[in-house]
Amino acid sequence: MLTKKQLQLFDFIQNYVKKNGVAPSFDEMKDQLGLKSKSSIHRLISALEDRHVVHRLHNQARAIELTGEYRSPKMEDIANDVVQIPLYGKIAAGLPIEAVANETETIAVPAQMTGKGEYYALLVEGDSMINAGILNGDTVIIKRAAQANDGDIVVALIDGYDVTLKRFRKRSTSIALEPANPAYETRIFTNDRIEIQGILAGLMRSY
Repeated sequence: MLTKKQLQLFDFIQNYVKKNGVAPSFDEMKDQLGLKSKSSIHRLISALEDRHVVHRLHNQARAIELTGEYRSPKMEDIANDVVQIPLYGKIAAGLPIEAVANETETIAVPAQMTGKGEYYALLVEGDSMINAGILNGDTVIIKRAAQANDGDIVVALIDGYDVTLKRFRKRSTSIALEPANPAYETRIFTNDRIEIQGILAGLMRSY
């Protein structure tokens, strides 16, 4: 997958070649992308080469060839790169809050964040998982599952009504829900008090 700048450069080269029969100069590419130096174009061209999108013939002017292995995505292709999954409301990454399941609201997520199985999204509220890279306001993507491996970050339902996002630790006769913030304590529960409702598959963040 190309970055925005790489895609802009590829589109410009592709359209220029179709119109003129030769590749654009480095100055033309620099001006088209609004960059200040040719070195930025060199880095972008190198990145396109690494992705086998273009081939550069060194020591020749305008010697950039399209490999034919890549095509610029169309809107329908972009639409196929996302999937809609349910957004079930907020989950505490701190003290547990009451579970919220809104069956009508959905959210679009990149298709590569999901796979086989059923997925849903939750909004993170709290900071107890901050050292695991999960921040207040993040949207976590959860794969629905009833079991977890030791060390997984899970959605855990406590006593049938409180839901929290914590790291799962299986002990001989109990379950520990472990935060990733030293300001919070690990909480221990008997097995019958905990129901695993999903495992963390990814997260999205807005800036």
